[in-house]
Amino acid sequence: MKTTLETLALAGLLALAAGGAAAATTVNYIQPDKFSDIPFTPWEREDALKHITDHFNKLGESLPPGQDLRIDVLDVDLAGREIPSARNGRDLRIMTGRADWPRMKLRYAVEQGGQVIKSGESQIQDMDYQNHLNQYFDSDPFRYEKQMMDDWFVKNIGPLKDTRRRR
Repeated sequence: MKTTLETLALAGLLALAAGGAAAATTVNYIQPDKFSDIPFTPWEREDALKHITDHFNKLGESLPPGQDLRIDVLDVDLAGREIPSARNGRDLRIMTGRADWPRMKLRYAVEQGGQVIKSGESQIQDMDYQNHLNQYFDSDPFRYEKQMMDDWFVKNIGPLKDTRRRR
């Protein structure tokens, strides 16, 4: 009969082995205080950047084992425009579908075995963001950015593994 310590050690080794084969994604924000349009308050800014990071991490899961994705976010311009509001002390984000489309500027690299196999710089945007099918729920405050990021990933990196998990 194995002791609890032996069982935990074996579980840890298995987790390390499984983690070594999985793709890793690293997201860096280069001078985020100079981004074109990101919320002003620290907690809203942190929340927006967390949503973007989490989504890039999900996209990175689509890479084959052994490949890693590095993304430097150089600029962010979220969909819509913020309008000052006294409501709950938070500004409102209004989306008109005119000149308020989401945009991001990225520098990226896909690495395998320490070698860069794909890299580039992209200015991604979705000028028609309100006029086509979006796979994310209306309740998702970053649904337009996520759809734009998905489209960029498929075009520049590779296919997505499972579209059902994207919601």
